[in-house]
Amino acid sequence: MILVIGKSGQLACALAALNNAEQAITCFGREQVDVFDTHDIARVFAECKPDAVINASAYTAVDQAESDYDDALAMNAHAVENIAKECAKQNIHFVHVSTDYVFAGDKGSPYLPEDQIAPLNAYGRTKAAGEQIINVRYLHNSCIIRTSWVYSASGKNFVKTMLMLMASKPALTVIDEQIGSPTSAASLAKACLLAAQNKITGTHHCTDEGVASWYDFAVNIQQQALALGMLSKSVPIEPVSAAAFVTPAKRPFYSVMSKASLKSALPTLCLPHWQDALREVLQQIQKG
Repeated sequence: MILVIGKSGQLACALAALNNAEQAITCFGREQVDVFDTHDIARVFAECKPDAVINASAYTAVDQAESDYDDALAMNAHAVENIAKECAKQNIHFVHVSTDYVFAGDKGSPYLPEDQIAPLNAYGRTKAAGEQIINVRYLHNSCIIRTSWVYSASGKNFVKTMLMLMASKPALTVIDEQIGSPTSAASLAKACLLAAQNKITGTHHCTDEGVASWYDFAVNIQQQALALGMLSKSVPIEPVSAAAFVTPAKRPFYSVMSKASLKSALPTLCLPHWQDALREVLQQIQKG
């Protein structure tokens, strides 16, 4: 059995969808386990006896983390240590999900797992702290998977926000300076599950194939939504610089990450191009 810490987030929902007769996946949210209480974590592990644990819980409010650093650090680092520590005690394989935001975004070529981290914002620093805890103390039976630009048919994300704005606004402006790889939560979930099943270790990157700016992403969302009949008309989308949107947290301009090590560790993993993954998610949204 694979135990997922997290229940309502995009990744947890995608992992829950993979539960079947061949692979039992159980998702525990805040009501089932207190990640800040080591005794409660130990109790849950003793009761469930998982073969592996996937941590799909995180503090992900990037801008809010600038003024709420302590809470972000508690969830993204302290809770991670509690889970990893208990996994180590019981010799349970641990898969932890991290982010492209640990990088400064100034490399200009795909980031490798071993590249220097230099987060630009509080959220990135808290996620980096969680990584460091695992790398220093629990790496022998743990795997870190960094990802970027995650979206799905559930929860709040860029795709659903764009669909709402495209249906209600006469025109949109979207940043074209920030480059990355949109990633379906379903793709990330499959990678996490395979990592847990195969007990791979080390740090790896997982995104869907291809590269885009947020502007490219928005344009493709509209094109595909129109083709599916999800939108009745197109609206102009204007590319703008990041300076047009002032936010509390700085974002990296370049977030493309190399997936070579993950593909080597998991040769059966097939990651779709982000445009193909987007089509599947839009169809899921359309079906409700």
